[in-house]
Amino acid sequence: MSAAELRALHVPGTPLVLPNAWDADSAKAIEAAGFPVVATSSAAVAAVLGLPDGEKAPADDMFAAARRIVDAVSAPVTVDAEGGYRLPPAELVARLREIGAVGLNFEDTDYAGEGLHPVDAQAERIAGIRAAAGDELVINARIDLFLGQPDQESVFDEAVARGRAYREAGADCVYPIFLRPAELIAEFVRQAGGAVNVSALPGGPGISGLAELGVARISLGAGLWRYLRSKLEGVLGEIAQGKLPY
Repeated sequence: MSAAELRALHVPGTPLVLPNAWDADSAKAIEAAGFPVVATSSAAVAAVLGLPDGEKAPADDMFAAARRIVDAVSAPVTVDAEGGYRLPPAELVARLREIGAVGLNFEDTDYAGEGLHPVDAQAERIAGIRAAAGDELVINARIDLFLGQPDQESVFDEAVARGRAYREAGADCVYPIFLRPAELIAEFVRQAGGAVNVSALPGGPGISGLAELGVARISLGAGLWRYLRSKLEGVLGEIAQGKLPY
């Protein structure tokens, strides 16, 4: 599948659902279940490497992990590239193309400083990626304003402005991660325009509900890995008590 074919799967109301992978084996399971695209989760991949999320893992290790995923499946892979690992846009694109990725998740958190990149600066970075990639990468531009923000309405207008700026800069899809209330999701989709990616969260509208709200892409992020990790902890607890649960 080419980037153009991946781009075409972003249909408002009939969203592309992405249970994010963390290694080659989980990627194979996702493909075997019939999902047409594999996405990686930086938090889950970093955890497998024994490191925290947020560009704490070396870029070379993250790209190597992504390459193993790409090589393990025939489905196209979109890579969670965090904030770009402080690489110039052309180098970031080259690294992604080298491993065979057809898309990337690109965050506006400033990992070299504090807070978020100013909207103009982030739009310029996205424009640089688009210029270097042409049409050969699908850019999912993440908006991090809602992370750790209990009052989502207070930053909603800024999130919409960022979404519009990122789309104008060349993003194919914008991702207001952790935006939760159904009414705000629907309003974001209406105001931002184009393809919108939303997190599938416990207590949220659910996959069918998000589809009805007009989103074009649904990500589980590290949620699937965290859920299965909690199940593993439970099983290990039983074994520690002398029980064999399988």
